[in-house]
Amino acid sequence: MTVDIEAPRTPRRRAANRTNFEMYAWVFMRLSGLLLVVLVFTHLIVNAFIDGGVQRVSFAFVAGKYASPFWQVFDLALLWLAQLHGTNGLRVIINDYAERDSTRFWLKMLLFTASTLIIALGTLVIFTFDPTIS
Repeated sequence: MTVDIEAPRTPRRRAANRTNFEMYAWVFMRLSGLLLVVLVFTHLIVNAFIDGGVQRVSFAFVAGKYASPFWQVFDLALLWLAQLHGTNGLRVIINDYAERDSTRFWLKMLLFTASTLIIALGTLVIFTFDPTIS
């Protein structure tokens, strides 16, 4: 007598319709994590340790930094990578723990909406920063 045992997980989609999205998301997490380590430590060293430490960080300090396109692009890269890295991580957690398809869908829609809003507002602030308003 043979007993047929079902696979522990059955795919939600047929195998013929699958893409390499999850592999690319996995690679993105590794590469963005490495780049984020460099960006975050550079950000901390420049803002918190050099020339008097965190006491010098003020509106004038930020205005001086954002006068340079280098620091605008640097902060933009930090914002985008951190937000996309975190969004991708939360997407994986939602996929793992949300049991119903409708719950999974709405949680991801909320996540993607919040992430898009934060990226858009952060980008707007970085590129429209006006140092003359103080």
